[in-house]
Amino acid sequence: MSVFASLITVQLAGTALAAPSPLHPAVATSVRAWVGEGKPSTLTKERTDNLTLLIDWMAEQQAKGEPAPLVFVCTHNSRRSQMGQAWARAAALELGLDQITTWSGGTEATAFNPRAVTALRSHGFAIEQTDAVKGEQNVVYRLGYGPGVQDTAFSKVYSDPFNPASGFAAVMVCSSADASCPFVEGAAVRVAMPYLDPKVSDGTPEEAATYRAKSEEIGREMVWLMHAVAERTRR
Repeated sequence: MSVFASLITVQLAGTALAAPSPLHPAVATSVRAWVGEGKPSTLTKERTDNLTLLIDWMAEQQAKGEPAPLVFVCTHNSRRSQMGQAWARAAALELGLDQITTWSGGTEATAFNPRAVTALRSHGFAIEQTDAVKGEQNVVYRLGYGPGVQDTAFSKVYSDPFNPASGFAAVMVCSSADASCPFVEGAAVRVAMPYLDPKVSDGTPEEAATYRAKSEEIGREMVWLMHAVAERTRR
């Protein structure tokens, strides 16, 4: 057994935990480092206030022992919403927030952008292309968080039967989806957390760096979010 996989003691959410991480090593390393670094500089007062609404709802669901599904919504369910789903689930798994599950959708379905897939892979997620395709180019992937822990990832509308139909939190990660969907049917709570679209660098020498940076930005904020929920529920 590797040193990383052996039992180690880490300080998470104010509690010393001795356990192997459920995540792949590179993903776990990032999550644990970002927990230790605290609040990201990208979280302005407005963004923090919006996340506080989400923290309150998730903590309440956790306290009641009820599910707290999050659905990340952007226009095409291609880049930012997929990254949000991946990082939020990874952080929840690492912090032992068993009631929290993550999903994603758009106002229209396109495809999980290969550049976003590459960015998440560069952070340690094990993403495998399957033989299944929704429509012409909407490839279905297996998104692996750790040994035996995976989701199915593909582009879909947020109301797709694959996603929760009600009782979820809608996290609007692009400004256009936020503007076009002031009401998300079935959502128990709706928060706006828009990110700039990394597609601005498509086809340029900065493409890979832009996508990886966006993945890290979203990852850091999702880790802070889940850490705040863990602190609230473990007081």
